[in-house]
Amino acid sequence: MKITGVTQHHVSHPLDGAFYPTWIPGYPQGTHEAEVFEIETDEGITGITASPSFAGGIDYEEVLALFLIGEDPHDIETITKKLESIHTIGPRSWHIELAMWDIIGKAADKPVYELLGGSAEPVRAYASTGQKLPADERIDYVEERVAEGFEAVKLRITERDDIEVVRAVREAFPELTLMVDANKGWMVTVMDEESIWSVSEAIQVARELEDIGNIGWLEEPLPRHNYDGYAQLRSATDIPIAGGEFNHGAHELYQFLDADAVDILQPDAALATGIRQATEVAAAARNQGVAFIPHTWTNAIGFAANLQVLVAINGPWCEFPIDDPWVPEAWGSVIEQPFSVEDGYLTPRDEPGLGITLDRSTLNTE
Repeated sequence: MKITGVTQHHVSHPLDGAFYPTWIPGYPQGTHEAEVFEIETDEGITGITASPSFAGGIDYEEVLALFLIGEDPHDIETITKKLESIHTIGPRSWHIELAMWDIIGKAADKPVYELLGGSAEPVRAYASTGQKLPADERIDYVEERVAEGFEAVKLRITERDDIEVVRAVREAFPELTLMVDANKGWMVTVMDEESIWSVSEAIQVARELEDIGNIGWLEEPLPRHNYDGYAQLRSATDIPIAGGEFNHGAHELYQFLDADAVDILQPDAALATGIRQATEVAAAARNQGVAFIPHTWTNAIGFAANLQVLVAINGPWCEFPIDDPWVPEAWGSVIEQPFSVEDGYLTPRDEPGLGITLDRSTLNTE
């Protein structure tokens, strides 16, 4: 089998209102943007993938075609080396490896997780927010999620004062597991800049969260390459420390493990590793007693890939983005059947490859 073509589509889906993501401080989003790619082969099998994008799009169809046409999509090692070259001269392209697995699974008529040794066991989901809201609004949000069956919710903080929202939610829901994402690992600076915490400030935040209790983890309290700082923080608190969602390649994630810096690794297959390296890092993490729970905030195709990884490695939690107007119908608009959670669990799909079908009516929309 050989790759014969690459087709790119820019997709822009309007949101039902303004969304204020903590990773783009001060910049309201009114659309969900994605670059969708179809990788065609000489056997009539097409793999799909997607990356996050900006209004107007990021065009690199011709560059990908130059590197990929003529390659066998089963040869993941060669494809990975090609992608490393693309990283050097252009955008991160880990998401392209996902399309290879989509092709491999379709050729074998099996879901990717089955090819990787997994079985279709439901995965527990936690509701993941993406913006900061006042305590009363967050309490209403959490009440809705608990009614839907979620057993855990992740809240966003960027300043120490935001801990009061976490405290208020805890008082309203004494038994609910709360994760806390500080969003200090990376950010997109368009309008405003958020403060970066020192290690001592992060320790202070962690100790305040210890007082609140039943915190599943504190996520990305420091910049993503501050491995020593993470190690210092981890040794100073009982709160599990998480990070690595946007680190670049397996070698950076192994640095977290080498430094004993985290309790949970979170690389997103679409942003940081691809599928194969994700499973390799997950195995290394497991051997060290570190959990592997990937970030999923990209789009439905990236979500599908991370779910395949989670099922393959029997991961403990699946992050489920839901924070109005960033709802499954919006981030899932590029596929025919957006993902949903039933009684707090996601059931893996048994369709081959990534288990999803493009909604072609959404393609090439501006």
